[in-house]
Amino acid sequence: MTLAMLKAALLIGVGATVIMDLWGMLLRRLGIPTLNFAMVGRWAGHVMKGRVRHDAIAKAEPVANELALGWVIHYVIGVLFAVMLVGMVGEGWLSAPTLWPALVWGMATVVAPLCFMQPVMGAGLFASRTPTPGRNCLKSLVTHTVFGVGMFLSAGLIASG
Repeated sequence: MTLAMLKAALLIGVGATVIMDLWGMLLRRLGIPTLNFAMVGRWAGHVMKGRVRHDAIAKAEPVANELALGWVIHYVIGVLFAVMLVGMVGEGWLSAPTLWPALVWGMATVVAPLCFMQPVMGAGLFASRTPTPGRNCLKSLVTHTVFGVGMFLSAGLIASG
């Protein structure tokens, strides 16, 4: 992967994550709960102390700057997912982005929270330990689909600029 491709992937990842965050803001305005990034930061803080799995991350001891840490991790993951997409589709896609690769990859990235983050934070595999697992899985899938659309839109802006 060239430096130009990495730079584009960085911008695509940040742009797509911003779009996903705007989606989250809309959901919250509609009264739909979304991920509290402080819990991601709390989890990461505990990982640095050697503890990976929790029964309920919200009940774990808070860590310093957990909200800021959670937001940084959120954006780093968004950029890493974009780097993976650009690595898979290649440089040609950056010149003339199409929706499908970004959309499919965005949807595929939902595996990370459903099969890793939720279980280690105490929500269970596919949110099975939450009151509404099906609803939570669907909400995650839609949010990651929005992320995929965000990658396409961000790549389009870069290609046209």
